[in-house]
Amino acid sequence: MSVSEIETVDMACVLMSAYELGDMINGSVEVADYLYWRERMQEHPEVRRLIGKLNAKKELFEETQRFGHFHPNFHAAKEEVELVEREMEEIEAVSRFKEAEKALDDLLFEMSETIAYSVSSSIKVPGNDPLPKKGCGSGGSCGCG
Repeated sequence: MSVSEIETVDMACVLMSAYELGDMINGSVEVADYLYWRERMQEHPEVRRLIGKLNAKKELFEETQRFGHFHPNFHAAKEEVELVEREMEEIEAVSRFKEAEKALDDLLFEMSETIAYSVSSSIKVPGNDPLPKKGCGSGGSCGCG
């Protein structure tokens, strides 16, 4: 058996394991909660109404963004979007959906981190943190992580 044949066999095994891992993740509590609350949220009549309202407010805000904070209605348009978002978050289905979404995101991040670090401790693993660490952010040998 040549080296390329060995690599092909190994890659097939890796791919099968990846599919099995995907199936296990799909069967997790996190995915079940996410799907449950997403459906509750999508069926909620008030959420539907607010999504329409939010889309209209976002459209107005996008028009002001061309000029940034120099546009006379920029801050008012931004506040209107934030107001509708806060109104939506007061609905249980929306807040629970966001919690379930975060839990699923955390699970997927932990899985990708585990896989990456099993290959090498110096591999960079992208995260969804909206406030990334200062510096290079890699946490590697540069000393700023």
